[in-house]
Amino acid sequence: MTTYYGMIGCGMMGQEHLRNIALLDDAVVLSIFEPDHDMAQAALALAPEAELVPSLDALLDNDKLDCLVIVSPNFCHASQLQHIARRTSLPILVEKPLFTDPDDLADIIAFRDSYKAPVWVAMEYRYMPPMQQFVSEAESVTGGIKMLTILEHRFPFLTKVGNWNRFNKNSGGTFVEKCCHFFDLMRHIIGSDPIRVMASAGQDVNHLDEIYDGVPSDILDCGYVIVDFANGRRALLELSMYAEGSEFQEMVHALGPNGKIEVKLPGPARLWSGDKDKQPVPQIIKSPRVPCAPITIACPIDETILDAGDHNGSTFHQHQRFLDVVRGKGDVEVSLDDGIWAVRMGMAAQESARTGQAITLQPHQS
Repeated sequence: MTTYYGMIGCGMMGQEHLRNIALLDDAVVLSIFEPDHDMAQAALALAPEAELVPSLDALLDNDKLDCLVIVSPNFCHASQLQHIARRTSLPILVEKPLFTDPDDLADIIAFRDSYKAPVWVAMEYRYMPPMQQFVSEAESVTGGIKMLTILEHRFPFLTKVGNWNRFNKNSGGTFVEKCCHFFDLMRHIIGSDPIRVMASAGQDVNHLDEIYDGVPSDILDCGYVIVDFANGRRALLELSMYAEGSEFQEMVHALGPNGKIEVKLPGPARLWSGDKDKQPVPQIIKSPRVPCAPITIACPIDETILDAGDHNGSTFHQHQRFLDVVRGKGDVEVSLDDGIWAVRMGMAAQESARTGQAITLQPHQS
C-alpha cells in the first residue's frame, strides 16, 4: 500500500528529504507547501507527482495524506505544529530545532501532551551508519563513558531563502540551529539529562560585514560548550564554522577507564574542494589503554544513499524508521521530549556565551 506524504517547506533541506523519500518503497509525496517560487519549482522537479498548494490549510485539506514532514524555516515550526493540531492528527516528522523562542516551551509541552498521533523530531546525526556503530559500541569499548567530545569543523552557514539563518531571532542562535543535533547526541550517548551548561563563543571570522536591511548579522561562527550531566558524566562541544578545509567535518570521541572510541565523519561530498578521488571515508577507531594498538575500521556508505543528501546517509535511514511508524510497524525513536531538551541545551549555551555565566538546567514538565 502506498504511503502519501505532505511536505511543509522544500528549501535545501526539504529537497534532501524529497530525494530520500523517493528511495523508499511505495512512498509518494502528494502535496507540497513551499511559498518561495524557485524552491517550489526545484521541489516539484524532485517530486513530479506532487501538487503545489498555496497554504498550509490547503495542504491539510487533502484527505489522502498519511503523514506530514515539516522542513520550513526554524521559526515556523512551533506555530505550524499548533496549526496542524487544530486541523488534524497525522504522524509528523518535524525538522530540528523544535522551537526557537523560549516563550514557546509551554506551548510545545501542551502540544506534546495533547497531540494524538506520533511525532518524530528529525535528528539526522543519530542515523549516520558510522555514528550508529559508534553509539552501539561506546560503552563496551570505554568500560563506561566518562568523557564525550564532539568536534565540528565545517564550512560557514549556507545562504537560505531571505537570509533567515543570519539572525538569532529566526534561527534560535547558532547553538540552537546548528548544534541541537550534537546536544541530542550527548543525551543519547551519555544516557542522562543535562544539569549545567557553560559556553564561550563568538562571531570571529564569518558574517562580520554582513548587513541585511540595515541590520548586521548576529550569528556565532565558533565556540566551546561544556555540559555536566545528572549521572556525573560530562561532554564538550567544539564548533568552528571556518574550517571547511578539514579532512573530516565531525569527530566524536568517547573515553572511559578501559579506553577510547572515535568516529570520524566527512562533510558533504558536493562541498569537498579537494581531489575528488581522495574524499575521505568515515572511520571508527578503537584505542584500548594498554597496549597502544589502535584499530581503524573504514565505514563506507552506500553510494546511492550518500548521493541523496549531505548527512552521510542518515536522512534515508531516519525516513525508513519514520515510515515504519506511519505504517504501524515501529515506534518513535526521537521524541518531542528529546527535541525539547536539545533546544533547551542550545538556548542555555547561547545564554552562557552571552553572559559568561554557567546556566543551570532544571527538568521541564514531564
